[in-house]
Amino acid sequence: MGSRLRGRRIECERLDRLVATVRGGHSSVLILRGAAGIGKTALLEYAREGAQGCRVTRAAGVESEMELAFGGLHQLCAPFLDHLAKLPEPQRAALGTAFGLSAGTPPDRFLVGLAVLSLLADAAGQEPLVCLIDDAQWLDQVSAQTLAFVARRLLAERIALVIAVRDHHLGPELAGLPRLDVGRLSDGDARALLDSATPGRLDERVRDRIVAETQGNPLALLELPRGLTPAELAGGFGRPDARLLTSQIEQSFLRRVQALPAGTQRLLLVAAAEPVGDVTLLARAADLLGIEAAAAAPAEVEGLITIGTRVRFRHPLVRSAAYRVATPQERQAVHRALADATDAGTDPDRRAWHLANAAPGPDEAVAAELERSASRAQARGGVAAAAAFLERAAELTPDAARRGARALAAARDKYRAGGYDAALELLDAAELSPLDDRRLAQASLLRGQIMFASTSAGAALPLLLTAGRRLEPLDSGLARETYRDALYAALTAGRLASGAQMADVARAALAAPPGPPPERHDLLLNGAATAIIDGYAAGTPMVLRALEAFRTGEVSREEGLGWLPLACRMAHNVWDFDSYAALSARLVGLARETGALSVLPPALLLLLSARVLAGELAEAEALVAESTTIGEVTGSRFMAQYGALVLEPWRGQESATRQVIKAITRDVALQGEGKVTTATQWAAAVLHNGHGRYEEAYVAAERGAEHPQELGLSTWSTIELVEAAARSGRPARAAEAARRLDEMARASGTDWALGTSASARAQVSAGPAADALYREAIERLGRTKVRMALARARLLYGEWLRRENRRVDAREQLTLAHDLFGLMGAGAFAERAGRELRATGESVRRRPAETPTGLTSQEARIARLAAGGLTNSEIGAQLYISPHTVEWHLRKIFVKLGVASRKELRSTPPGAATA
Repeated sequence: MGSRLRGRRIECERLDRLVATVRGGHSSVLILRGAAGIGKTALLEYAREGAQGCRVTRAAGVESEMELAFGGLHQLCAPFLDHLAKLPEPQRAALGTAFGLSAGTPPDRFLVGLAVLSLLADAAGQEPLVCLIDDAQWLDQVSAQTLAFVARRLLAERIALVIAVRDHHLGPELAGLPRLDVGRLSDGDARALLDSATPGRLDERVRDRIVAETQGNPLALLELPRGLTPAELAGGFGRPDARLLTSQIEQSFLRRVQALPAGTQRLLLVAAAEPVGDVTLLARAADLLGIEAAAAAPAEVEGLITIGTRVRFRHPLVRSAAYRVATPQERQAVHRALADATDAGTDPDRRAWHLANAAPGPDEAVAAELERSASRAQARGGVAAAAAFLERAAELTPDAARRGARALAAARDKYRAGGYDAALELLDAAELSPLDDRRLAQASLLRGQIMFASTSAGAALPLLLTAGRRLEPLDSGLARETYRDALYAALTAGRLASGAQMADVARAALAAPPGPPPERHDLLLNGAATAIIDGYAAGTPMVLRALEAFRTGEVSREEGLGWLPLACRMAHNVWDFDSYAALSARLVGLARETGALSVLPPALLLLLSARVLAGELAEAEALVAESTTIGEVTGSRFMAQYGALVLEPWRGQESATRQVIKAITRDVALQGEGKVTTATQWAAAVLHNGHGRYEEAYVAAERGAEHPQELGLSTWSTIELVEAAARSGRPARAAEAARRLDEMARASGTDWALGTSASARAQVSAGPAADALYREAIERLGRTKVRMALARARLLYGEWLRRENRRVDAREQLTLAHDLFGLMGAGAFAERAGRELRATGESVRRRPAETPTGLTSQEARIARLAAGGLTNSEIGAQLYISPHTVEWHLRKIFVKLGVASRKELRSTPPGAATA
């Protein structure tokens, strides 16, 4: 072990194990976190030297205001681009577009992430692969997010991913990954390192002072003594330096740079101003500036820079020092030379950035170049990079109105990239400019969208409403889309929004004329708004017609992503299960195909709810798992928690339901989603009704049903309220709730609605009337795919029959209910049906025994997909894992299930593939 790794035994052993893991056929991830100069780069070099028999690829972030979309990722993947043709076409197209190799629609980071995972896995198929990423805190945003996605999906690909990042710069995307904090050296190791690096005699007191001041930082131990005179090293004393250690190290580098010849200093400035480290570009720019080739030698001798296939500074603080020591005029001249040396055809974006830094003041021509660079970044899916280009373009724009327009565009891209605070700052700057009416309206719309995403739906409502009104005379189509968003915000805010606010949105939507001719989405919006203003019965027919048009016709990507979320919610609200199931599946398909990350999590929640209603709880669980995967990448697990909230009560999972209710309740105030408060009450009511705790169910259902403006959620709580009130001795309240359901059912007219209403009315009726209503409920619900509602109707009928002393009839209904609940996995309701059966004197038949398999949730999902005929690549694409990992899981699944092929897997009982 070299002296530079003195005191790093634990860290080196960890890296040795990581490389051994990869050689053994598995993957491994490690985050190295520590202060500047603590030795992270040295540890990466140690890993590289120890990776014999492995292929090594590297990337590094560079501190710069310039953000080149996917720049860091391109560094890492460049050696493997000859494998690109082996990827599935959607992945190949996404990565080609991201890297600027081909034109196409902006790719989503999920699809790019899957493509990178597949590309690296394919490369690792030839020999183990070690990926080393330094200074990850300076990677461009999409590269950092994509690497985090890949890191979480690695398992059996023979890939090691080692990422070095500075203290206090571990973003949410890297949180939770295996981490090793690289700390200070011990005093003994620090003294030994200092002695080995200091020529001549070092006074013991001076050594102790340096060790104390450098706090065990290896770079500081090597650099700070350079600033001491021979007399000080021999025993003289200076005053302790009160500056931060990083500042002291940088100051030491700065003094060393200043001591170099003028030509060498200028060459270092050129290298510092060019963050990519392109040797050819450095040589061309140096030639334009009249810098001789020999100028690099003194800096290389000093160990400040290495010029090989790339330009590498010894440490980022050397780069910073070389840039800071120059005057503004010197920096501008260097950037001008770099711009002139950059090929405008092959690298226009880097050229534009250098032109911007060369500009002494506002310059419209340069601003226009930056704007074009922003468009190219958007086409590659790099909205954060686009925002950076546009922000700089706005700063350089002489005309105030155009400056405001560019600041507004920058704010929009900052918002899309998740930089909400920065977006608001840019929006403030834009609104200080003389914006025209259209841009003022767009600014109001953007402010509302930012508030919806970052603060609360309730806070966004008035802003979206104002934006819609401003847009009406300018763009009626966009105005109606804005009212749609405002209506969605109102539904989301639920009880946290006033009835007046919701009514204002609905009235505004109805007053805004649709474009000629009116389309199905216009009918949908008008129907939803009419239901709010004139009542459920008035709006439902329009909504049903719109839903039929959506269900039976083709839906474009733009219309689908924009309008299907509202269509699904309204389908749920008007009891149109066929539309609800079909449109939610179509929305998920669109979101997956296009990688629409903002749409996919709520779309999965809608589809999950449809699966639960259909009694397909295993499929619903797989959708919760997919939402969890997305949450790991985005840093937001809210939708996955919401999905569990919908699923777990039906499974009768007491502990899981309570935990998710607690987690969501804690976040509701921050999310500003009043509807979620209602959802937690509904979930509690379902859980308690399933376990036969009717008093507790009544309390929860009453709270969940108290805000009718929340549409569907309030309705589902009302269903629970009828049962809980009837069984807890509150017949009047049960009858009132049943009447409300009946009014809605008559307006809807679907078998789902009328069957649910018949079941509710049966619970508050007696004698032949109750019997007829129960039979009607079962007949109607039997014609639908809503198996959960059918099973409950049979359970309620069977319980009523037992109370009526009709034991034979009761056994028939209770047996059917028990078997159906058991088949679906609704444990608490199945047990409730079993208790009732036993009360009739019947022994409860258990379902056919299933061999315990011990499959994990992920294995169960893979087993179901493989049994359905999907290939490893197709399974990997759906679960965001590599085909190698799918194959690894399948080998374990075959052993656990005792099968030897996919054909045998297809004949395995469904329950055996359920975790």
